[in-house]
Amino acid sequence: MKRKILTQPKKESRAKTKPRALEPEVLPADTEDQENEDSEDSNEEEDLEPDDTEATSSENLPAQAHTLEPEVAAISPTDPLRRYLDEVRRYPLLEPEEEFRLVSKLKNEGDMQAARALVSANLRLVVKIAFEYRSMYSNVLDLIQEGNIGLMKAVSKFDPTKGARLSYYSSWWIRSYILKYLLDNFRLVKVGTTQAQKKLFYHLMREKERLEAQGLLAGPKLLAEKLNVREKDVIEMEQRLSGRGAEMSLDTPIDADSGGTSHMDLMADDHEGADESLARNQLLSLLKEKLPEFQKKLNEKELKILQARLLSDEPKTLQEVADLYGLTRERARQIESKVITKLKEFLAPHL
Repeated sequence: MKRKILTQPKKESRAKTKPRALEPEVLPADTEDQENEDSEDSNEEEDLEPDDTEATSSENLPAQAHTLEPEVAAISPTDPLRRYLDEVRRYPLLEPEEEFRLVSKLKNEGDMQAARALVSANLRLVVKIAFEYRSMYSNVLDLIQEGNIGLMKAVSKFDPTKGARLSYYSSWWIRSYILKYLLDNFRLVKVGTTQAQKKLFYHLMREKERLEAQGLLAGPKLLAEKLNVREKDVIEMEQRLSGRGAEMSLDTPIDADSGGTSHMDLMADDHEGADESLARNQLLSLLKEKLPEFQKKLNEKELKILQARLLSDEPKTLQEVADLYGLTRERARQIESKVITKLKEFLAPHL
């Protein structure tokens, strides 16, 4: 009974407010407050009801309008990405006959205007593919730029006689260029990427999902066998794709809660210690003092190799010394080794 009592006034207010919306009346000044309260109640009720015109209009929109802007509704109108999307919409899509005509004109006559029209008509496809990798790289415009390069490459290599549309063919080139860009910029400190690592970057997660769908444990050993790479490469790529392979600042505290000691504090000091520095300076002083006396005990070839290889600020290579004095490279190496042995024996009593 309480439920009926609550719903009946709403129906009566709706019946009263609808005629007012269709046939407005001029009310006296003393009844304006009551009219405003009734209109506010009617507005609250109307907000709860779905608008049929808006629903039908959104359903009748073409699919291309949705593919361009996944999660872009909150972007500012002055944002470069929003402005680029508005620019891309100006280029119409091509019918298959028009596309075939332009591709043939490009292949036969080398018409750059035809290539420009083909690229412009498929810019929306680049945006759609770039947004698929938005979670992996924050700057979508960089991904779009790389995808546009792949699109131009696809236009230059497209063969219409194979029976495929340009959009299907170019999607492979677009993804390839975007993935290559992600691989090169995946880490702040770039790590050398081998052919095996590129293969794992493209296919590791897909192969892992396929094996798990078959009920198999997709461990590094099984993945390495399926992808024909080393198990070490699989482990390394898994670490790079996960959070464990990300960069970390040396100033980051070891214990985030207590702070204090950082990773920088635990790094080994490569600078020379005080004892080593003192010993080295003493040896240099002794060598500088005794060197003239030592040079008197060497023959001509040994003296020249000592000066060219051991005492020079820019030492010559063994081959250069051999060519200079008419020796073989091996003979020059033997003489140098003999000079070093003599120098050690000469300085031994003074150490």
